[in-house]
Amino acid sequence: MKRTELREHIFKMLFQIEFNEMDEMPEHLQLYFASLENATEQDKEYIENKYHAVVEKVSEIDDLINEKCEGWKTTRMNKVDLTILRLAVYEIKWDEDVPTGVAINEAVELSKRFSGEEGPAFVNGVLAKIAN
Repeated sequence: MKRTELREHIFKMLFQIEFNEMDEMPEHLQLYFASLENATEQDKEYIENKYHAVVEKVSEIDDLINEKCEGWKTTRMNKVDLTILRLAVYEIKWDEDVPTGVAINEAVELSKRFSGEEGPAFVNGVLAKIAN
């Protein structure tokens, strides 16, 4: 799988933490992997590792987002946008394999696919503040 596709799967897994208990997530992850017909073991490992890395930093990521977003707190944000931001902020701050510009561009593209009309501009604006 290409990185863009892998990122989409990570986003989908991260989105589930908004609606499920954390102790249920290992089962959800396994069910999700069972539905991925063309994923290699390496793809699944990449998805799972990055998912766990982001989850471990959610509190820190949310603090950073709240610090940079005037008038919008993570508790009020659209859950799709919040999940996209969490993944992108992780990539910007902690994933040395992903250049900042790529993380922002990929987040905007995810937002175009999964968020509302205002989503891409919102995601881009928040990430621009965080990247600077």
